[in-house]
Amino acid sequence: MSGAKFEVAKFDGQGNFGLWQTRVMYHVMHLSSPDEIWRKLESQFMSKSLTTKLYLKQRLYGLKMQDDHDLAQHVNVFNQIVSDLARLDVKIEDEDRAMILLCSLPSSYEHMVTTLTYGKETINVEEITAALLAHNQRKQNAGESSQVDSLYVKGNRDRGRKPENAGSGKRNSISKSRDKKTIHCYKCKEAGHMKRDCPKLKKQTDEKRDGSSKSVNVVEDDTSDCSEGDMLSISTTQLTDAWILDSGCSYHITPNREWFSTYMPVNSGSVYLGDDRCCNIVGIGDVRIKMHDGSVRTLSGVRHIPDLKKNLISLGTLHKNGFIPKADEDRETIRIVKGALTVMKGKMTAGNIYRLLGSTVAELHKRNLLHGVKSCKLDFCKYCVLGKQTKVRFKTAKHTTQGILDYVHSDVWGPSTTSSLGGSRYYVTFIDDFSWKVWVYFLKQKSEVFEKFKLWKAEVENQTGRKIKCLRSDNGTEYTDSQFLQFCKEHGIQRHFTVRKTPQQNGVAERMNRSLNERARCLRLNAGLPKHFWAEAVNMACYLINRSPRASLAGKVAEEVWTGHDVSFDNLRIFGCPAYVHVPADERSKLDAKSKECIFLGYKKGVKGFKFWDPVAKKVVISRDVVFDEQSMLQQKQDTTVVDFEQFPVEKSETSQPTSGGSTTDYLQDYSLARDRVRRTNIKPPNRLGFEDLVSFALIVSSDDPVTFHDAVTSQENDKWMAAMVEEMESLNHNRTWELVPLPEGKKPIGCKWVYKKKPIVTEKEGEKFKARLVAKGFSQQKGVDYDEIFSPVVRHTSIRAVLALVASWDLHLEQMDVKTVFLHGDLEEQIYMRQPEGFTHPGNEHLVCRLKKSLYGLKQSPRQWYKRFDSYMIKIGYNRCEYDCCVYVKSLDDGSFIFLLLYVDDMLIAAKNMDDVIGLKTLLSQEFDMKDLGAAKKILGMEICRDRDSRKLRLSQRGYVEKMLERFTMSSAKPVSTPLANHFKLSSEQCPKTDKEAEDMAKVPYSNAVGCLMYAMVCTRPDLAHAVSQVCKYMSKPGKQHWDAVKWIFRYLKGTVGHGIVFGSQRDNPLVVGYVDSDYAGDLDNRRSTTGYVFTLGGGPICWKSTVQSVVALSTTEAEYMAAAEAAKEALWFSEGVGCSTRWSSVAL
Repeated sequence: MSGAKFEVAKFDGQGNFGLWQTRVMYHVMHLSSPDEIWRKLESQFMSKSLTTKLYLKQRLYGLKMQDDHDLAQHVNVFNQIVSDLARLDVKIEDEDRAMILLCSLPSSYEHMVTTLTYGKETINVEEITAALLAHNQRKQNAGESSQVDSLYVKGNRDRGRKPENAGSGKRNSISKSRDKKTIHCYKCKEAGHMKRDCPKLKKQTDEKRDGSSKSVNVVEDDTSDCSEGDMLSISTTQLTDAWILDSGCSYHITPNREWFSTYMPVNSGSVYLGDDRCCNIVGIGDVRIKMHDGSVRTLSGVRHIPDLKKNLISLGTLHKNGFIPKADEDRETIRIVKGALTVMKGKMTAGNIYRLLGSTVAELHKRNLLHGVKSCKLDFCKYCVLGKQTKVRFKTAKHTTQGILDYVHSDVWGPSTTSSLGGSRYYVTFIDDFSWKVWVYFLKQKSEVFEKFKLWKAEVENQTGRKIKCLRSDNGTEYTDSQFLQFCKEHGIQRHFTVRKTPQQNGVAERMNRSLNERARCLRLNAGLPKHFWAEAVNMACYLINRSPRASLAGKVAEEVWTGHDVSFDNLRIFGCPAYVHVPADERSKLDAKSKECIFLGYKKGVKGFKFWDPVAKKVVISRDVVFDEQSMLQQKQDTTVVDFEQFPVEKSETSQPTSGGSTTDYLQDYSLARDRVRRTNIKPPNRLGFEDLVSFALIVSSDDPVTFHDAVTSQENDKWMAAMVEEMESLNHNRTWELVPLPEGKKPIGCKWVYKKKPIVTEKEGEKFKARLVAKGFSQQKGVDYDEIFSPVVRHTSIRAVLALVASWDLHLEQMDVKTVFLHGDLEEQIYMRQPEGFTHPGNEHLVCRLKKSLYGLKQSPRQWYKRFDSYMIKIGYNRCEYDCCVYVKSLDDGSFIFLLLYVDDMLIAAKNMDDVIGLKTLLSQEFDMKDLGAAKKILGMEICRDRDSRKLRLSQRGYVEKMLERFTMSSAKPVSTPLANHFKLSSEQCPKTDKEAEDMAKVPYSNAVGCLMYAMVCTRPDLAHAVSQVCKYMSKPGKQHWDAVKWIFRYLKGTVGHGIVFGSQRDNPLVVGYVDSDYAGDLDNRRSTTGYVFTLGGGPICWKSTVQSVVALSTTEAEYMAAAEAAKEALWFSEGVGCSTRWSSVAL
């Protein structure tokens, strides 16, 4: 039989022995042979199962010794558990075993543990066990006295008790029962008495009781527990002026009253000497000590005990405050450090005593180092305060909150220079002080804080059933609003505000904002995402913070403390990692890919799914059917494109709508939808930046409409876009615009694309209108082959404003009409072939092309063909074409009044005195062309028309266009200014980029886009921008930083003048055009040319204006004025000869 042993429950002497015997014998009573009994006991008490290992580990880590238990028995239990684990092949490192043993000791052994671990880099269990057993043996023998000083901390409940009676009753009873013959003295090694009764020790104590430094000090304190401290050996040298670094005492002690810089008399404890004399603690205060390096430090909480002879610094107190003692290798010097800073330094002297290197500040005068100075208390000096006062130091404040929502911290961050995907520039945080959970809400304006707080309050109070008791915030107006304060007062919420310019008082929220920003910045940069995704990164950072262990919560996570349930980490994914989102079957064809690659952006609140960014469709997608690729991260491409992130639709794959809708004719039922076209994301202005190009580009890029066919059929409004496309195809087929033929040899077909436009609500009856237009890619046409002449019928803005002024002055009726598929009314003279429209290819005839019979949008000759037909018809019905503006038609009526028609491609304005004349013209046009009557004119070319016929006032403005432009260039929250261009802007070509780095930085700025948008506003309704826009237009090819600052200044001016426009009023029957002209002299810093500026008014409002640099350099102010007057005279002649000839208006005042 092997010599293995196992643990059987030992009878503890309590209870019934028979019952214990029955419990053990129950397992083996039915067995007959010793071998079977041994195997049964071995399987029962020596099993190597996982359950046994867990049980022994639980006993080991949960082992705790009680104060009244015997240390030797506790060590035996510890060794038994370690031995059992070793037999189960569970190995525990020697240092770990030593630490587990020390941690299992009660608090009364705290100083013993400090002594055993002080100044050591490693420990082993054998040394620790030997020291503990030796200490236990000394306590049992009650040999507490020594030749040297020993410092012990005792409670008041032991006051008056002699050291020899300090043991427990059990040990005393044991020691009394022992035979004195077996007792040996540890002092003289003789038998018959203990060390406490040793006559030699008593003789030595009597000899030194006269006040020598070898006294036994027992320190008492009201709050201390009954425990015994460690021994401190002190040399016989008098050290009354030096500080001793003591590892055993619990507090700093000094007998010198004059050393205290602050002092408070107390009576909270006492010290007992070896002869049982009591020394009282008479005061507590601070002592300033000059260290070895010359720095002066303050020792706080020093006890004043006049009857002691030494000054002691407690290493244990310093260690509790974060000051760590470290000894050098030679152990000659000890350093007290905090981090990398050495605070104190001690030197070993005779008797293994560490003496502090330094002196008390009050001792300098005592040692006559301050000659001619007397010691006295200084009076208050206001001049010292005026010259030296600083801010009061902040102390770490701790809130004793008892539950969630008892105390809430809040703060607002922002504004961000870059708007988020949803247009937000701020966010507000709410932090629960008890659970440390944080909530983030994103804001477009700071004024939204109150609304977000009410939403958050309703949510958290409904979830927890508790009420918010106190809210801490700064003094921002978003928190001190009267409505906010009244709301908190009505709901019993106490408000805590910070002092002005003291954000440290709201440190929890301020530090949380910093943590959110730092983590969000790391997440976004790691994912390679642009700045527009900062809100998604902040949201993800908040999610991770709420699920990360917190030191303030003892390692718990905030979400766990808040909910009371364990937190699951199964859904954690790397922010910004590629992911493949499943595409539902009804959103793809049979040959399309079943998933699309997206970017992981975090989690959607309240949805059991993930949030992704679709880089192709430029929108956010919510889905749960996804495969993550966390091994690779999507990097930001070098060729970045400026994309409008104003509003993005959010599509949920679970509730996606069908991508086709609307009614179709039998002719269109055989067409199939092509959904796999790649989106064209680079929208760039033309190379030659003419005025018309800039205006057109500004109109195109300033909208949120779909750009491609794929965008239209995958948007949330896909049914409306499909209906618009079907309507366009029906119109084309009705007019027989093309026929399908094989492509002739040698011919090259041109392409086509869909252009979408969502027109805003004009009248409540009509609502929002969706328009889709099939446009030919006319840029591929070649002059002389596909076309000869081009012309676009657009009326001048000056003519529009002049007619509107006459409408206001003469109280005319103003109506608007639109031509449906206007370019389809022109017949082509050239042979042009075009590919079939995207999404409407005829099945089985995909190889055929469209031979155009009539003009189509986008063709170079389409506008000319439409205008030729329209002009011939207007002449036919008796209208006169204006000589100076070929898109203005005027007819004189029998009653002496006039009827005007203004043509801008397919938009028409009709003005007349009698409504019957207007209706008659509408009838004629509808008979000839496919027209749509829009009723009274409300908006033309982005200009909003508002009439007050009672007062004969007509207002023309571009409020909607300006607001959209400000939002597009993130200037909607800019601070307004009062002038379009300030005097400090001295723009010149010297400010253009001179280095490649500057040119590269400015290439990222949408300078051309911004100036184009400003130019269109200036041309239509804003004459106040004429000079400013003319200045910034000169640097379109190579703008610099100062030029861009000037553009942003103009935007700031528009911010404060969004609603400005032109107002026309009534005048006498024959209104007069009044013009004003002026020029500066050599104002251009580059070539010293002068600037001409003029404005003409009619009906009290401007109808024509201009600010431009003169073509030649003027040699004098007179020459500059003459050139300006000549330019204005040309415009005056146009008025008098062009429009005036048909309206009896022949005089222009200049």
